Amino acid sequence: MTSNTRVVVIGAGLAGVRLARRLGELGTPALLVGEEEHAPYNRVLLAEVLAGRYAPEVIALPPPAGLLRTRVTGIDRAARTLACADGTSIGYDALVLATGSNPVLPPLRGLFSPGHQLPEGVHAFRTMDDCLGLGKAVRPGVRAVVIGGGLLGVSAARALAVRGAQVVLAQQAERLMERQLDPDASRLVLRHLTELGVEVHTECRVRDVRCVAGAVRSVELADGYALDADLVVLACGVRPRTGLAEQAGLAVHKGVLVDDELRTSDPRIHAIGDCAQHDGTVYGLATPALEQADALAGLLAGDARARYTGTRSLTRLTLTGPDSPFDLAAFGETEPRPGDDVVRIADATRGTYRKVVVRDDRLVGGVLVGELGTVGALARAWETAEPLPDDGPLLHLLTNDGGS
Repeated sequence: MTSNTRVVVIGAGLAGVRLARRLGELGTPALLVGEEEHAPYNRVLLAEVLAGRYAPEVIALPPPAGLLRTRVTGIDRAARTLACADGTSIGYDALVLATGSNPVLPPLRGLFSPGHQLPEGVHAFRTMDDCLGLGKAVRPGVRAVVIGGGLLGVSAARALAVRGAQVVLAQQAERLMERQLDPDASRLVLRHLTELGVEVHTECRVRDVRCVAGAVRSVELADGYALDADLVVLACGVRPRTGLAEQAGLAVHKGVLVDDELRTSDPRIHAIGDCAQHDGTVYGLATPALEQADALAGLLAGDARARYTGTRSLTRLTLTGPDSPFDLAAFGETEPRPGDDVVRIADATRGTYRKVVVRDDRLVGGVLVGELGTVGALARAWETAEPLPDDGPLLHLLTNDGGS
């Protein structure tokens, strides 16, 4: 595309900001449209703001040149215009949806008031406003129940415990972070949270949120047991934010369907980040979002060869406790198939754990907890998918600092 093409990007999160900045560097200025009042920020680090480790401005993203704060309410594909909540209209030649995702709000009794507002004391944990609202409500001794034991729930529980709250985490699955970690690594996460004072209930389904005068007072479990609560944090996952795409008649499955050029079913509209579904996958992680933004920037700036062919993404989480940080990383297939080779190294005293899965002489996955000096080298061996040499480097990768 030529440099005077009007590119409009909806969504000022990690993907949208990266795309707008890259386009500016390539001589194709873009208008970035974001609906949050705050400066664009790195959502991955919200738990660190909640924990008091970072001030909100520390996680701000470098602002792109053109940023408009408004909410887009509709797309007119025929006229190539956007309708905005403030009554204005924006024209585009190329449009990019980087609308991100919404928190999943579980269908619990008592969760919503007639006006579809969450009760006082009940918080989602997805935006800066969510984070700041929680930060104002948390204080030493406050009783907090976190619903959900995935990456987000574990991060929120840790942050609240660091702030002195009495935290109970209710996880419906049989263990914490079951999508990313194997059972041994999950147990180390459980141990870390327990040492911070978090009470963890697994295989535990929440049935009801009990409120008095519009404010939460307790959470009732399926077995009838009630947890007293001044605060409830909903950390039940996210789903792609596809409303605008659906209203515009674009092809949507779990996310907005895109091809290797990140085009939707309308070739003038692209999608990247959490809202996009590429080759059957909605990633919902930072690295794929950034890689999609970089590929699309090249395409929109005129590089006809630029393509996005998928990301082999690594999940990484740092939990900062009062004594020392607790790091973990997981990539690929952490559970072996029959016939796979598995190498495990565990140190109970130091709380470290390393495991890799090898199939047909190729590294297909791994999970590391504790000291992560080897994660860089292991991830590179996994990403390249090249056969491992015969001279036994795997143990060396697991036990030596491979340069993360």
